[in-house]
Amino acid sequence: MLKNSSILITGGTGSFGHAFIPMTLERHNPKQIVVYSRDEMKQWEMAQKFEHDPRVKFVIGDVRDQAHLSRTLNGIDYVVHAAATKIVPTAEYNPFECVKTNINGATNLIDACIDRGVKSVVALSTDKASNPINLYGATKLASDKLFVAGNAYAGDHDTRFSVVRYGNVMGSRGSVIPFFIKLKETGELPITDPNMTRFMISLEEAVELVWHAFDDMQGGEIYVKKIPSMTITDIAQAVSETAKQKTVGIRPGEKIHEQMIGLEDAPHTYEYKDHYKILPAIYNWSSDPERNKGGVKVDENFTYSSDQNKERMSVEDLQDWIKVNKSKIGKI
Repeated sequence: MLKNSSILITGGTGSFGHAFIPMTLERHNPKQIVVYSRDEMKQWEMAQKFEHDPRVKFVIGDVRDQAHLSRTLNGIDYVVHAAATKIVPTAEYNPFECVKTNINGATNLIDACIDRGVKSVVALSTDKASNPINLYGATKLASDKLFVAGNAYAGDHDTRFSVVRYGNVMGSRGSVIPFFIKLKETGELPITDPNMTRFMISLEEAVELVWHAFDDMQGGEIYVKKIPSMTITDIAQAVSETAKQKTVGIRPGEKIHEQMIGLEDAPHTYEYKDHYKILPAIYNWSSDPERNKGGVKVDENFTYSSDQNKERMSVEDLQDWIKVNKSKIGKI
């Protein structure tokens, strides 16, 4: 599907883009990948890595600017929407800016993609969008709803939208693993709450989930990857077995446990080998066999949360991952 196509990725200089672009160039050989983001320095730094590959192009832009976004989408076949204000405390203290990017930006992209005849759009979401308690999660839930409804909003146009939802991306900029690595030499690691658990996913797994969404989607699906969980204390131990763990309390907007599929989603959720799929409740799309594609409906009391998740990542597994990916952790 992506071979010889034109792809645009919003927020493409972030952690996901640093994995998606080289992996997609190698696996699918698209005609071009357009990196659309507002950080000039990050674009300049990324451009050095792809200076000898004419398939990668860069455009300075902001999803808040619909006119410029629409112009840039001219000739684009597929869009990956990765642009977001995503740091939980930052969103709590800057709520209006978070809404402008995560909700207004999503609306702008939906309109522009429909008007420009984009074939398919996959939007990145988060476990914080399920039963949100913080502003970031609330804006991403609204964004998810917008992209799902965008399939009806498109009317007679052929543009289709879907969402992928996953948890903590291991080693990404601003995440807990590079934070702990930075502090381990002090001999003390701050633990928000010793009972806290998080889903764990690699960037490579996140990219593969997006590829699958493009191949599988009919429009309106939310794809949820099956991934392991860890306690925050085990993550700290994996980074340093000798550092003292000091409980400091949770930050504004944080949850003790994360959730990717809530009880309210269960009636519309189907299970597959490597993922779950939440189908749209609107227009009876959740009973559409073209969207279901052989999935097994989950139990009516089903939830998918980091504390009840049966799949666990061990301290040793994370230590092995850190050794292999040491040069990349916190860099992208």
